[in-house]
Amino acid sequence: MTVRDNLYIGGSWVAPSAPELTLDILSPHDQSVLGRVAQAAPADVDKAVAAARGAFDHGPWPHTTPAERQEVVRRYDALRTARADEIAAAISAENGSAGWFTKVGQPFLTRQVNAYLKAAEEFGWEEVVAPSDPSVAFDTIVRREAIGVVAAVIPWNSPFSAATAKLVPALLAGNTVVLKVSPENSLSMALLADLWNEAGLPEGVLSVLPADRQTSEYLVSHAGVDKISFTGSTRAGRRIASIAGEQLKRVGLELGGKSAALILDDADLTAAMQGLRFGSLGNNGEACILQTRILAPRSRYEEVVAAVKEMVESLKVGDPSAPDTFIGPMIRRDQQQRVIDYINIGIEDGARLVTGGPHVPEGLEKGNYVTPTVFADIDNSMRIAQEEIFGPVLVVIAYDDDDDAVRIANDSEYGLSGGIWTSDPDRALATARRLRTGTVTLNGSPISFDGPFGGYKASGLGREYGKVGLTGYVEHKSITRPR
Repeated sequence: MTVRDNLYIGGSWVAPSAPELTLDILSPHDQSVLGRVAQAAPADVDKAVAAARGAFDHGPWPHTTPAERQEVVRRYDALRTARADEIAAAISAENGSAGWFTKVGQPFLTRQVNAYLKAAEEFGWEEVVAPSDPSVAFDTIVRREAIGVVAAVIPWNSPFSAATAKLVPALLAGNTVVLKVSPENSLSMALLADLWNEAGLPEGVLSVLPADRQTSEYLVSHAGVDKISFTGSTRAGRRIASIAGEQLKRVGLELGGKSAALILDDADLTAAMQGLRFGSLGNNGEACILQTRILAPRSRYEEVVAAVKEMVESLKVGDPSAPDTFIGPMIRRDQQQRVIDYINIGIEDGARLVTGGPHVPEGLEKGNYVTPTVFADIDNSMRIAQEEIFGPVLVVIAYDDDDDAVRIANDSEYGLSGGIWTSDPDRALATARRLRTGTVTLNGSPISFDGPFGGYKASGLGREYGKVGLTGYVEHKSITRPR
């Protein structure tokens, strides 16, 4: 059992203000104790914000060159890559994520970092803009400067990816950061803190605090914080947005999703099912970007339902450390129960249960397991078609034509992701342009780290990844001077 009884505050491992606030990290697979870790209290947040404030206002970090900051980020990623297997195993143990998912995710983290580095190298940190009117006797210097102290709050489902999406652009821009992580990820996030420390961040620049929701709200409300960057539920995002609005803090929100996969009538079903294994059920179904509404043409509806059933039933559920496991357990007992409750809601509302159901898979009763489930004969107004379940539950919805498919896909309070499957590239692109969602993948293409990522509607505010993501961590200053 691993014991972490200190907190990483301002670049040092220090004793917590409330040593009694420890948490046993339980295995989602069998409830064994993986470790015991310290948790942060408001007093620890005060220390972390004070360290970040001092490092920003008086320290060297905001005044280093972009190239110097980029070098620290490169060192971090090299250190992380060298320990990729250890990190993947830690996340699988804590989260229940299948080993294939956490291992595949490691090189994607490097792609994520490299996209931010490329953006930083090409970024106009300071540019001279000539006047649009040549008779004007001045020009303008446009500077992009760090915002200040960033409170970054991330969820448990993909902790290294979520942390990378916020820490890397914030640090590249010269900000200091207090990273609030979920208690469930205390062990893997301690590794993250060690890696950034070894990469050579100056004192005060980074703190990593595992803490509960109340302490998280204390952090985002803190007077010493200049920007909030949050990934999590839409409900929590609304609360954070209200806090940011009251205090006029900069805010970025990456929230929930209920994304649709549009299988057009000319789609290759074999290819679509291979892609939807990952695009609809990756990370045990615990991901906001997953395409859990599968839209099928009426002319091929039962064919699509049968293909989805066959695909889901082919996936092994079990110990996340086993090499042939595709779907592991839910992270906590309450999350397991939440998913089972939704399955029961679907049955009660009259949806056709194609496969799965509310029972726990046989032999896996010790863990937080859910039987992967598919529903058909769905009306898009049903709760299981509108609400984010965050588990391995798919619904197959019939549509009449392309216009109807677009209407159904857009009939959601969310707008985070989506996918289109068709043999006609022009048709795919034309359809994608009509979807009210932040990211669309065509025929299983991966999400790009160079393009912006984020949501329409209740899926959030602002964007992450690449140049647009980096822009979210800077203030713009104009200086005019005589020519």
